[in-house]
Amino acid sequence: MFEHFFQCPYCWEEISMLLDSSISNQTYVEDCEVCCNPIEVNPRFIENQLESFEAVDIEQ
Repeated sequence: MFEHFFQCPYCWEEISMLLDSSISNQTYVEDCEVCCNPIEVNPRFIENQLESFEAVDIEQ
């Protein structure tokens, strides 16, 4: 597991999520631990290293 810190697209607070680096491309929805709004999370790993990360507001 890989802990990644980022800014919530709703409340702009810094939060962290545990990401599974054994899966290269992922897309899922998880609630912000501060404001509880749903965030679409898109991490991409190459050889267990985080290559890119996107956290977007799904209520656009």
